[in-house]
Amino acid sequence: MADLQEQLAALRRKIERIDRKYAAGPPAQRLPVDRRPARYFVEQWLSGEVVETPFGSHFETERLYERHRRHGSMEISNLLELPDDLLGPLSGGEAAPAPVSRWAFLDTETTGLAGGSGTYAFLIGVGSICEEGFRVRQFFMRDYGEEPSLLHALAEYLRRFDVLITFNGKTYDQPLLETRYRMARARPPFDRLAHLDLLHGARRLWKLRLESCRLVDLENQILGVEREGDLPGEMIPYVYFEYLRTQQAFRLVPIFHHNALDILTTACLTGIVPFAFREPHAAPLAHGTDLVGLARWCLKAGKREQALELMHRAVDLGLPEDLLFRTLWDTAALEKRSGNEPAALAIWTDLAASRNPYRVQALEALAKYYEHRERNYAMALEMIRCARTLADSEDLARRQERLERRLARRPGRLLCELGEA
Repeated sequence: MADLQEQLAALRRKIERIDRKYAAGPPAQRLPVDRRPARYFVEQWLSGEVVETPFGSHFETERLYERHRRHGSMEISNLLELPDDLLGPLSGGEAAPAPVSRWAFLDTETTGLAGGSGTYAFLIGVGSICEEGFRVRQFFMRDYGEEPSLLHALAEYLRRFDVLITFNGKTYDQPLLETRYRMARARPPFDRLAHLDLLHGARRLWKLRLESCRLVDLENQILGVEREGDLPGEMIPYVYFEYLRTQQAFRLVPIFHHNALDILTTACLTGIVPFAFREPHAAPLAHGTDLVGLARWCLKAGKREQALELMHRAVDLGLPEDLLFRTLWDTAALEKRSGNEPAALAIWTDLAASRNPYRVQALEALAKYYEHRERNYAMALEMIRCARTLADSEDLARRQERLERRLARRPGRLLCELGEA
């Protein structure tokens, strides 16, 4: 009987342990953890959509810079007021008048900076001016296999534009994209688009003053924009390769931001650079060096009077010493070609009176003037002798001999001229 009571007690204790174990309900089931990264993780980090085309799919996103916003010194709303014929002079007449809504601003982010058939444009941004402000649409390939779809969508999107505006795009972006289209056995969409590369005009204006005319430097020096947390361009290919390896797209967000800012900056510089070439006499440039750069473009374009006016303005505003003497020499040459020899004579005299790289040339120019215009051979001889003390040459020696022979044949006149001198 005692054994039976002990067995029943043990059974009750066992039942109590079981009751306590399951009093809180059944244990939570441990769900399996998928440690594999989401393949197309980019949709979770950027607003946009996966776009399907006859050649597959790719990702697109779009952002709007509202018209009331500013990008440094430029208001976005100012872009809507740009004249239709603004781009003609700077493009050499290639860009016919077109509404600003038909201008496309393009920039690419690539897998390499050297170009070539092995370089892909994995992100292509196209900016456009619209009533709401400035819109940037970005085409992104999440893997190499999406390139045909991306290129097809880009070509379709560019159909709405007549003018392509880039920064160094004629050298890099357009040739690279043309190569990619040919590799994909597709026709490039650029033949019908007039292409203005803003880099060349920017260099003409600012290379004499600024150490660098890179887009990000012009953004800072001209527009007054200081980028914070920007990804350096040389790092972009490595970040994309890391994305392809890990498929973690949060690393790509700075690249999209970098690309959009480059396009916005190109558009804002378009509101500044072409104006100077469209109306050089009214160019709102506050630095004399910038005016000299514009004057040299005018001279190359055959606009001699405008070049001369800009050089005078540049000297009045003030120039660095080395550029000042070069500009004075060029101004004197233009005054002479324009028939204003008194103005040229005054500049040559100033250059001849001070130590500078053009002093010998100014003395020689004065000697030619006195010899051929005033027939004052003694004064001409004095200019040549002074020039030879600074930098002798065979041409100066021959000119001195010729002047001395002329004076030797006229001894009476020589004494008179020497007395006048």
